[in-house]
Amino acid sequence: MTLAERLRARLAAPAGPLLVGDLNGEAPMPEGGWRAAAVLIAVTDRPEPGVLLTQRTGDLRTHAGQVAFPGGSIDPTDAGPVDAALREAAEEIALAIGTAEVVATLDRYHTVTGFEVTPVLAVVPADLPLVANPREVDAIFEVPLAYLLDAANHGRGSRWHDGRERHYYELIFGERRIWGATAAMIVNLAQRLTWP
Repeated sequence: MTLAERLRARLAAPAGPLLVGDLNGEAPMPEGGWRAAAVLIAVTDRPEPGVLLTQRTGDLRTHAGQVAFPGGSIDPTDAGPVDAALREAAEEIALAIGTAEVVATLDRYHTVTGFEVTPVLAVVPADLPLVANPREVDAIFEVPLAYLLDAANHGRGSRWHDGRERHYYELIFGERRIWGATAAMIVNLAQRLTWP
C-alpha cells in the first residue's frame, strides 16, 4: 500500500470538534467576504513521513516570520484550491508541478486576517531538491508527521490582535514555533487522521 493510500484509509470523521477559527471562536466575516486561499500539507514519502513547512521572510506584508504551509490566495486563473496550493508550492519552494499526489482537501479554516483557507493534503517524494523563494521564504524544513499529530505537542498560547486577546494552538519543534492558523490546521488534521 502506498503512503497516499495509507493516508486515505486513515482519514475519518473528526474524533472531536474541528476549529473553524482560533480558540476565541470563528473570526468574523470581513465586509467584502472571505478571501479564498489554499495551503499544501505536503507529506514526505519515507518510512517515517514528515510534513514540509516554511519559515516566511520577515518583511512580508502579512504573517512575516511565521511558520506556514506553502500556499496563498486562490487566483482567478486557478481551477480551485488544489491548483492554487500546488501553484503556490511551486512558487514558494520550487515543488515541481506533477510531483505531489493529492490525497484529499480538508476542512476550511477562517483566519483573523480574512482568509478562508482550504488545506490540501498530498504526498511528495522524500528529499526533493527544494529551493526557497527568497522573496517569501527564509527556510524550508520538515517535521515528523507523528510529532504534528500527537496531541501532547498541541500547546496553547495567546497574544493581542486588534485590541483583543486571541487564544490559539502552538507546537514547538526545536527552535521553531508553529502557531495560529497553521497550528489550527494541524490540530484539525489530527482530529481526522490516525497515525500510524
